[in-house]
Amino acid sequence: MSTETTASVSTHILDTSVGRPAEGVAISLSARSGADAEWKTLGGSRTDADGRCKDLPALPEGTSHVRLDFETEPYFLSKHDTQNKQAEAQQDAPANRDSGATGAFFPEVAITFAVTPGEHYHVPLLLNPFGYSVYRGS
Repeated sequence: MSTETTASVSTHILDTSVGRPAEGVAISLSARSGADAEWKTLGGSRTDADGRCKDLPALPEGTSHVRLDFETEPYFLSKHDTQNKQAEAQQDAPANRDSGATGAFFPEVAITFAVTPGEHYHVPLLLNPFGYSVYRGS
């Protein structure tokens, strides 16, 4: 909900290694009312089948900075298990084609940005096992 006194935030995640949305990633939303203020965790949600998180909590009046924390490790661990099962079904396919690691290189991604009251901020995360990018979307 966007009003003249608060900003609003939405996000989605695209797994660029497969060109598909990242489903089931837990996201936590925190806010503060100044560069020196304490962070307050407002709540969170998970991405849906389209990689979107449509039910993030509303920001309180006076919010100046927002932090989105993406828990990416469980997503990559789940994906790793699926890839191994698929590889077992194909005799000549390597079980671990990227690194041999069972965890995630980036087990979490934290994005912090400034907001202005009355504005909507859509912050997509483009994610792959060894890198990520974010931008202000529309």
